[in-house]
Parts: sequence; structure tokens; C-alpha cells
Amino acid sequence: MIIGIFPTVDLAFKLMLGSPDHTAITVHFLNAVLGGSPRICQATILNPFLGKTTEGDKLSILDIKARDDAGRYINIEMQTSLAAGLSQRLAYYASRLYVDQLGEGQAYNSLCPAISICVLQATMFPQIPRFHLDFRFRERSGDLLTDDLQVHLIELPKSRVPVHNIQEASPLERWAFLFLNAHRIDTDELRRLIPDPEIDEALGVLEMISRTPETRELYEARLKAQRDAEARLEYALNEGLAKGLAQGLEQGLAQGLEQGLEQGLEQGLEQGRLQGIQQGLEQGREQGRAEGQAVGEQIGHIRLIQRLLKIEQTPSGELSTLSSEELTARIEALERQLEQSKRERSG
Repeated sequence: MIIGIFPTVDLAFKLMLGSPDHTAITVHFLNAVLGGSPRICQATILNPFLGKTTEGDKLSILDIKARDDAGRYINIEMQTSLAAGLSQRLAYYASRLYVDQLGEGQAYNSLCPAISICVLQATMFPQIPRFHLDFRFRERSGDLLTDDLQVHLIELPKSRVPVHNIQEASPLERWAFLFLNAHRIDTDELRRLIPDPEIDEALGVLEMISRTPETRELYEARLKAQRDAEARLEYALNEGLAKGLAQGLEQGLAQGLEQGLEQGLEQGLEQGRLQGIQQGLEQGREQGRAEGQAVGEQIGHIRLIQRLLKIEQTPSGELSTLSSEELTARIEALERQLEQSKRERSG
């Protein structure tokens, strides 16, 4: 049976990996990410998800916080897009897990490692082919200062293990395969392909979500919220571009057809850049900021300047793979190019 449940929806992800009733799944996943050194045998879920208690309650999906039998504190989260400040947030979560351990009068050597793990449905580091990125405090030569603070990224789009090789894949590659395919492959076939008992248990959790009306309703609500956020981002980009172009053309035509078209596009897009994009993003900003609205503004900015320069526009899909710093650098380069173009015309 194909259950049609996406493990990457935060509710399903939390019920699989953040339930005290299914810590074997959590242990298996953590050993797959951390390499089993030291090997984890037990894990305690520090913030178990209990769902809603009344109809009026708001569903609050938290990241999974756990502690393993080696004393390490671990934060696990699922991200469907490159949210603004994601790098800093992952570092902040790990730092909080580390700092909050130390009570008054305690020695620093009593601190246990703190680890952030983010399963990401986007590509944050396209220049690195590996889908598992492991960040720690190291000297440039590679010598390790400490592994007490770790950030692990699992970039799912980079994992492309074919079905016929999945049984020979690493444990983490099998988990990535599950995240990417559990919603569309028959569960009996998945159990045959990945015979791990913990994967079987994880599929059982997804089946429970599918057949339990109340839990399925919560899942559908979270899936809708996720899709709405993605739609708002796309709408904001298109609306900002359309309004910026319309304002530029309107101002230009008022000054004369030939001169107005050229100057209107320049002045309207340049002067109305922030206003046009901000108005286009207004509808999505309040609820969609955490889903990457800042990145959307940067992408819209880039495409507007490219339109003004009459150069080929970079596809939104390609721009969405860039980090905020890379987008900022590209904007600055385009603005310098636009300024140079204006000086050449005025000269």
C-alpha cells in the first residue's frame, strides 16, 4: 500500500524521530548521522510532542531535542527551504544546548558535546558534492580544537542512491532514501528494500498517521501550511516583479514614448525597487518570513536589475540554491554594472 505521507512534513518527522515510544528509531538515525562513534544505545527525548489537547489549542511543532547515553545534547530539525539566517540559527541552537548545561560553580570540563542536525530539502552548499556536511571547530590545517560543538547538514537533493543499490547504501543514505520516497513507494516494497527493524518501525509511524483521523487531520494542516508558504514566496516574487515593471513603464510613458520607455524602466525600477518588492511581498511577509522571505526579496532584486540591464535573467531555481551572502554579492555586482551603464550613457 502507498500511504502518501511525506516524512519531511514537520509533524510526521517529529512523530517518527521525537517520540518517547519510538526511541529505537531516534537511536538508529543518530548513529547513521554521527557515525556510531561512540555508538548510541539509548536516547532520551527532552521535548516529546504531545499534539493538541483541545480544539482551541494551536499546534506547535518544535525541533526534536534529545540526549544520548554518552551525555551529548542533540537538536534535530527538518527544513523544507533555505530560511533566512539558517546558518546562524543552527549555530545558535548548538550553542544554547552547550551553554545551558553549565550551572553556577560548575567546571568547564563538565560540559557535554552539543550537536545540531538539520535535514534540509534544499541545497545550501552546491559547491560541495557530499550530501552530509559535518561542521566543527578546526584550525585551517584541519587540526581539531574541539568536537563539543557540531552542526550537521543533510542536504536531501544531493542524495541519489538508485533503488537497486539501496541495500548496499550506508545507513544515512537509506534514511535519505526513506525521506525522499516513503510517500510514493509501496510500504511492503520499502520494507523489502530496507530491512532495518528501525526503518520498519518508522514506516509503522507513517502508517499510523495515515489511518488515525485526528493525527491525519493535523498532518494535512501542516502540509497545507508548508505548501502555502512556498506559494506565498513564489507569488511575492512574481508580484514584486510585475509591480516594479508597471510603475516604471507608467512613469516613463508620461515623459514621452521613446525617452520614457528607457528612463521609466530605469527610474521606475530603481526608485520603486524597494517599494514594488515590499508591496509585492506584503501579503506573504507576516506568515512567510521564516520560510525564506528575505531570500525572496534578494532574488526579486536580482531579476529586476537584470531586466533593467536587458541581460539574460537567472532562473529562480538556480538563485534559490545560493546563500544569502552569495545573493548579496551578486546584487552588489549587478548594481555596480547598472551604475556603470548609467555613467556611460550620461557621458
